[in-house]
Amino acid sequence: QVQLVESGGGLVQAGGSLRLSCAMSARISSLNVVGWYRQAPGKQRELVASIITDGGSTKYADSVKGRFTISRDNAKNTLYLQMDSLKPEDTAVYYCNAKYGAWSTNRWGQGTQVTVSS
Repeated sequence: QVQLVESGGGLVQAGGSLRLSCAMSARISSLNVVGWYRQAPGKQRELVASIITDGGSTKYADSVKGRFTISRDNAKNTLYLQMDSLKPEDTAVYYCNAKYGAWSTNRWGQGTQVTVSS
């Protein structure tokens, strides 16, 4: 099974930046899609950004376009989320996600808290 371990969350003021990392136990190139989701209190988990590993096509939630950047380091098997111009509404637990295999098996990290103060 693929293991995912997030790091990099924390408390930051509005307008600040954070970079999340997700260390994966498998080669990113062996996965179908990798990405970041978030879940705020009382809300459903939502997609933040994702990469289709074959080709590198990216997808972003409208709310983060132009502020967040998803990237990967294949040599380190690590996925990143650079978050700039953070807003209080970005406060949530951020989860790393990987989909792999013929049946798109879904794996989640344990989550990392991001809190943006106004």
